Amino acid sequence: MAEKRRFAGVAIAGISFQAGSTAVDSATIMSALVFQLTGSSILVGLVTAVLRFGWLFPQLFVGFLATRSGSSMHYYKIGAFGRATAMALMAALLWLGGGLPTSLLAFFVMILWVAYAFISGIVAVPYNDIVARAVPSRLRSRLLATRFFGGGVLALGVVGVADRLAGTYAFPLSYAAIIAMASALMFVSSFVFSAMGEPETAQGSPKKPGFLAYLRTGKEVFRKDFRFRRFVYAQWCGGAVLMAMPFYVVYASVSGFDLARVAWLLGAQTLGALLSNFLWGWWGDHLGKVSLLKAIALGRIVPALAILFLAFFATADNADLFYVFLVIFFVTGALANGLTIAVIGFLMEISPEDQRPAYSGYFNAITAPAFLLPLAAGIIASLFGLLLVFALSAVAALAQFLLLRTIRA
Repeated sequence: MAEKRRFAGVAIAGISFQAGSTAVDSATIMSALVFQLTGSSILVGLVTAVLRFGWLFPQLFVGFLATRSGSSMHYYKIGAFGRATAMALMAALLWLGGGLPTSLLAFFVMILWVAYAFISGIVAVPYNDIVARAVPSRLRSRLLATRFFGGGVLALGVVGVADRLAGTYAFPLSYAAIIAMASALMFVSSFVFSAMGEPETAQGSPKKPGFLAYLRTGKEVFRKDFRFRRFVYAQWCGGAVLMAMPFYVVYASVSGFDLARVAWLLGAQTLGALLSNFLWGWWGDHLGKVSLLKAIALGRIVPALAILFLAFFATADNADLFYVFLVIFFVTGALANGLTIAVIGFLMEISPEDQRPAYSGYFNAITAPAFLLPLAAGIIASLFGLLLVFALSAVAALAQFLLLRTIRA
């Protein structure tokens, strides 16, 4: 009974957050917001780069603190309620600051986005640790799939509301309303997960090792654990694949797609994530997390190649391109969801139970720099054009697949 209750609590909290994070998706809503405020490809790249780096880098320190204290829920609460508050402040800024100069408004939006990203990074280590202790391995892929399926269903409702808001309010009031909705859902998620409590609190190390000793241990883990090391290399390539993500919406815009209809792209992305959930959940639990990782890596080549094909061979008019971009975003949504399920599941599998927060901290901090590549992609796009970004993304996806082939389950 306790196992079922915890499964349900984690799933409901995840569903709420999934829907809320959809409303501030970095590849659609936030990229479109920043692009309309600034017209800058570099800042569009910064949106995704900051989110990913901010999510990953703090985990090195949180992993140390959670391992040392033996308790994770306290850190979860700081991050979960903090990120919801950051989005509430951004919504208020966009609602009340419409009369500000566009450059100043964009500056404050980016400041709050950086705060949101780094505060969010506090959540990951305690979340993974608590979920891994609350839910047995045989159910984890299904838990994540349930979370993403339920979150996807709720997110479709969010998309519908976002589309209505975009048509009802002028820019940037429409984005203020959408982000306020995201904040409310994140608060719900935080309350539900916190109320579940922390299962079987792990005991902290009796010797209470210092931070330098913690870092030395991480170095040894990287040197001696073959699967961990290869997983890190593959994730670096994954960061290079991600460099193209915020530029799909930019390429759609320059191809004639009206960004007032950006909720349609978000809806396609959400629907792709929703419909693929049970496939990924079944795959991870029955065929293994490594198999799922390899399949997703190979699949991530497809969207970038589709853009390159459009650029060089397509002759469709804007009406046809509307549906083409819906399909592309559908595929990116499905792949992104599968990747999340696979990465979280495999990291839980290879992490010793008494060192799980530390392993999460090591892994995410080591791979964090790779997720700054969307910023580099913005510079590349400004200097050499968008197509080179998509070509590099496809090459990185192939490299990731080849690296994952060397990992045995």
